[in-house]
Amino acid sequence: LRIFEARYLDMVGRCMRGDTVFGVVLIREGAETSSTVATEAVGTSARIIDFQALPDGLLGLLCRGERRFVITQRSRQDDGLNRATVEWLQEAPHTPLEAQFQPLIPLLRRVMARIESIGRFLEPRYDDASWVGHRLAELLPLEPPARQRLLEMDDPDARLRLLAPLIETRAPPD
Repeated sequence: LRIFEARYLDMVGRCMRGDTVFGVVLIREGAETSSTVATEAVGTSARIIDFQALPDGLLGLLCRGERRFVITQRSRQDDGLNRATVEWLQEAPHTPLEAQFQPLIPLLRRVMARIESIGRFLEPRYDDASWVGHRLAELLPLEPPARQRLLEMDDPDARLRLLAPLIETRAPPD
């Protein structure tokens, strides 16, 4: 993320001082800067894991998504920061990867190896259908509504059944 607005700098400061998370939700209508904005109800918490001052003067954040939530109540601060009360959604227990999805693993391993900025902060769980599905959903070039649908899904195998047809699993040519 690239941060420059005072309200977000304040939020980042609070998160860093308190070792807390912030929420990320998809905007359905309006813009984050408008007084009326409609967001999806399901989002994810994000933890700041690295930051740096960027050459253009902005604050660059590297964040890791942690837990899904559903918004139960919304409010807006005077500075325009949107706030919410949330309920944490139950995460899927470790779900072994079905045989039909095994061909996705070499591709995901190659992609993760090339993305050092992300990969070094994640503990790979290539044998867990939930972890694999969430990584593919975040890395594939998907439209926001499709990404939202995948986030909202509770069943890791159903998520992979939607993602698998989008991926070419043949080995790349040498």
